[in-house]
Amino acid sequence: MRILSWNVNGLRAAVRKGFMDWLEDCDAEIIGLQEVRAREEQLAPETRTPENWHTHFVAAERKGYSGVGMYSKRAIDKMETSLQVESLDIEGRLQIATFGELIIANGYFPNGNGKNRDNSRVPYKLSFYQRLFDVLEEAKEAGKPILVMGDFNTAHQAIDLARPKQNEGTSGFLPEEREEFSRWVEAGWIDTFRHLNPEAIEAYSWWSQRQNARARNVGWRIDYILASPGAMPFVEEAFILTDVMGSDHCPIGVKVKDEIFSANPS
Repeated sequence: MRILSWNVNGLRAAVRKGFMDWLEDCDAEIIGLQEVRAREEQLAPETRTPENWHTHFVAAERKGYSGVGMYSKRAIDKMETSLQVESLDIEGRLQIATFGELIIANGYFPNGNGKNRDNSRVPYKLSFYQRLFDVLEEAKEAGKPILVMGDFNTAHQAIDLARPKQNEGTSGFLPEEREEFSRWVEAGWIDTFRHLNPEAIEAYSWWSQRQNARARNVGWRIDYILASPGAMPFVEEAFILTDVMGSDHCPIGVKVKDEIFSANPS
């Protein structure tokens, strides 16, 4: 079965561009959305509670900003949305959902850019990474199957963006951001796409809306699904759905064995 993640760059805008048709045809069991940019009550009923889907949404305090959502064919057993840090929670960036034994963290990781593209939000961004890492650590170490998916707003390696040299001073490819991503990998988290597609080049999930970047494939891979050691044995494929339009990002996903929902911690 397929588990997907997509930064929709505004769910209401995505709906106008065909999101509901895509939802019906995407053949997914669970979908995590980022940058929903709407409160649940602002969504049309057919978007908020479509037939045959369980849904859950988290909004930022600031209107029209951030937000995450989840669509699932199966009932969500447990949902947590707080990192127990108010400054992080008010931006509505996280869902931690439990489905049987499987834990899925759907996150919209902050961008390090300030209002003037001055990298002033990098400390805030890193604090989100670090706090989520800590929240998930006990379950990871216990061998639980965990998937962390979403827009990480970081290209981990030079292969993950079209123009690494030109972006060495840009948030999303700063040394401290990449080092934090590496800390996750060194602690056992597995970048499913790179692990299963080690030779893939020019494989991106976000493109600037300027200068025809998507048509020229001048992009960044900043959307990921990380698997815990307890989850990776159940991951069969990892992919990027570059043909899906409607946002400046495209969906990404993994194909997993059904047993991931009943896996016993090792």
